Amino acid sequence: MAVNTSPESPLPVGEVSRLIGRWIDRLGAVWVEGQITQLSRRPGAGVVFLTLRDPSYDISVSVTCYRQVFDAVADVVSEGARVVVLAKPEWYAPRGQLSLRAAEIKPVGVGELLARLEQLKRKLAGEGLFAPERKRPLPFLPQLIGLVCGRASAAERDVLENARHRWPAVRFEVRNVAVQGVHAVPQVVQAVKELDAVDEVDVIVVARGGGSVEDLLPFSDEQLVRAVAACRTPVVSAIGHEPDNPLLDHVADLRASTPTDAAKKVVPDVGEEAERVRQLRDRARRCVAAFVEREERGLAHALARPSIQDPHRMIEERAEQVAALAERGRRCLGHHLDRAESELAHTHARVVALSPAATLKRGYAVLQKADGHVVRAPDEVTAGERLRARVAEGELPVRAGTGQDLG
Repeated sequence: MAVNTSPESPLPVGEVSRLIGRWIDRLGAVWVEGQITQLSRRPGAGVVFLTLRDPSYDISVSVTCYRQVFDAVADVVSEGARVVVLAKPEWYAPRGQLSLRAAEIKPVGVGELLARLEQLKRKLAGEGLFAPERKRPLPFLPQLIGLVCGRASAAERDVLENARHRWPAVRFEVRNVAVQGVHAVPQVVQAVKELDAVDEVDVIVVARGGGSVEDLLPFSDEQLVRAVAACRTPVVSAIGHEPDNPLLDHVADLRASTPTDAAKKVVPDVGEEAERVRQLRDRARRCVAAFVEREERGLAHALARPSIQDPHRMIEERAEQVAALAERGRRCLGHHLDRAESELAHTHARVVALSPAATLKRGYAVLQKADGHVVRAPDEVTAGERLRARVAEGELPVRAGTGQDLG
């Protein structure tokens, strides 16, 4: 139940501590996993004192147990070991301190660790953190490389020396951290986040030398894997040796088998690049020379053609052909005109011969009524009707008579 307090009626510290103890006493025994960071076995004492730490977070808790409980695992448990403890929370009221009273301690074996890592690997892969399409390409020539490694470690030396040997102008931003033990995960995560926040850093290398499965466990921690997955800067994993394969290798944008291999993959070799530039320059020179030579040959062949050497010759040859064709055209046109003229004369003669005027010249006359209609039959006129008789040399008026007039 909630306790009613006010500035006028506060609770004493002892009462608050007692109430906290009552709430904690209600908790039952729980199984707790952690890593032993401190171990105190005082001679003659019947109690062993431990400090159990979460390897992923900066949180620890004190653990006490009877000597006979710890002696059962004393041969396989030491500082740095991962254990699972069955303990009941206790509250020490005089000091206001929380601790765990261990009733059983079990070491976490390598087989169990590997099984947990495999389970975590499937979980993270299901979320898409290891997908190839998430991986980003490394820059060809990084201007500033972030390096996360142990202080004065062989991994740091291998990366720095090999990278500077390959490209002397390369620059590094180094973060020295713990690479094993309980402080490794939070320090590595913090270093990666700091380097990722630096805009000038083009790539981040996380490097560590070889070690046992337990030594490399920090680089399979879920918190570190998610931190690397969230980076906007490409990350290279260079943990251990070739057979080692922590989860960091799967989430990183590039896996290097060793720190030395990481240096070779992150920066190009200045000698190799200079040789490649020389080869490309020679190839370009050969291509240009071959192109110029091919064009010169083509130009020489073009200049050797008769039409280029004596251009007037073609005009003269074509001039004779044009003259011959023009003459042929004139002859053909004259023949056509002569034939047309002859046909026209013949047609004119036929027209003249068949014309009414020619008929009139032969003594014939054409009778026309006053309205101009030609008389073709006797019954078309009446007696006494005035007519016009058209003859070859003109016309004259006539009057139609009767049949009696003829008698």
